[in-house]
Amino acid sequence: MDTKHSNCGHHHHDAPRQNKYEEAMGKYRLDIDDAAVSEAVRTLIAEKVHENDTPEVKRFLMGSIELTTLKTTDSETSVLAFTERVNDFDSQYPDLPHVATICVYPCFASVVSQSLEVDGVEIACVSGSFPSSQALLEVKVAETALAIKDGATEIDIVMPVGKFLSGDYEGVSDEIGELKQVCGEHAMKVILETGDLATASNIKKASILAMYAGADYIKTSTGKEKVSATPEAAYVMCQAIKEYYDETGIQIGFKPAGGINTVMDAVIYYTIVKEVLGEKWLTNKWFRIGTSRLANLLLSELVGEETKFF
Repeated sequence: MDTKHSNCGHHHHDAPRQNKYEEAMGKYRLDIDDAAVSEAVRTLIAEKVHENDTPEVKRFLMGSIELTTLKTTDSETSVLAFTERVNDFDSQYPDLPHVATICVYPCFASVVSQSLEVDGVEIACVSGSFPSSQALLEVKVAETALAIKDGATEIDIVMPVGKFLSGDYEGVSDEIGELKQVCGEHAMKVILETGDLATASNIKKASILAMYAGADYIKTSTGKEKVSATPEAAYVMCQAIKEYYDETGIQIGFKPAGGINTVMDAVIYYTIVKEVLGEKWLTNKWFRIGTSRLANLLLSELVGEETKFF
């Protein structure tokens, strides 16, 4: 008899694996009130953002950008031109930090890796059937392995959101773990798609699950859904990262992405990271910001005139 599906109330026959994730999540506060999060974020923005609205912070943000092109119309030609802009930036603005990452579809990993000339810029590929994450695991594994073979140095996957929302935490964790194995030493970012998770409690739970399963970074959004990154989601994710660090000693990176349209949006995310996680996260290794629009806006503010470079 399969006790897992019976109601006898005894769980001693359950596979121990089943409880691994519940046990992990049991160490964290998951009953978070959405209104309380909104209030905390409102206060933090009102009291702290102005002190970070500085040229130094904007320079830092420039160096944390994941310059992203994920369009249906991308081609080898357009991605090559995109990469060349990053190469040219280095010579045209030698006193400004280069972007942290170029982020593309896996089919363009080889184009970027063959043409990128700037040391220290990572090549990230969205993988695992981005943005829906709806594919057979074997397909996700193959796509991820091929991206790495072609030169990707980081991989961004989307958590299987449908599995998460239907309570299949084991399935979610197994899939993330399997893809992390494929990534090996390469950093793997797990996109939670916070707009689809809807509540602070779900966002906290998904954050913890992703970190325990092998995420090196947690990322808010794909930018392809109705609701993208929000300061509230970022706040909850950063709290989860901090609690996870306190519990395990493992530092996990944070990446807001999707719908970051203004310099002030970026400064708000910087402020949340600074206030919740602290200085240790304020490097372009641990804090990344995914956007294509922001690079030109930041550059314009830094050079003092409207500049469309990227």
